[in-house]
Amino acid sequence: MEYQTLDHIFNPVFDEYCEILILGSFPSVKSRENQFYYGHPQNRFWKVLAALTESGTPQTIEEKKTFLLQNHIAIWDVIARCDIIGSSDSSIKNVMPNDMRVILEKAPIKRIYANGGKSFELYMKYCYPVCKREIVKLPSTSPANAAFGMERLCAEWGKILK
Repeated sequence: MEYQTLDHIFNPVFDEYCEILILGSFPSVKSRENQFYYGHPQNRFWKVLAALTESGTPQTIEEKKTFLLQNHIAIWDVIARCDIIGSSDSSIKNVMPNDMRVILEKAPIKRIYANGGKSFELYMKYCYPVCKREIVKLPSTSPANAAFGMERLCAEWGKILK
């Protein structure tokens, strides 16, 4: 596979009531195909949040948006444009970050969380110097993060609702 220069193709999900912001790095191939966040069927993002909120796992894009907003959770990705090979976070280069002020100036965000190490690293490099807002690194919900089973993920991610 070769590098592709790609733009982020979908908008952040948030409203004026969101208090939690969860940031990924850049949409995977499956997410880009599905036109929404965490679109790979093996990604555990939606299952983890559903378990933590004791809700059913949302299936459609509309259900996912409603679920997030009902729980006052905003989601976006750190990267607006980059060069990437497939879905490989480790291949990301030539990053153009998203402007976090789009959300931070419109929603009462109290806490920001990174879904995995790459989003944390990129946020600290590109976004933190601009917005000066702390971020907490959580283990990635990606299927590539085999070290974390569902139970362990839920235990770590549980801090977002406290």
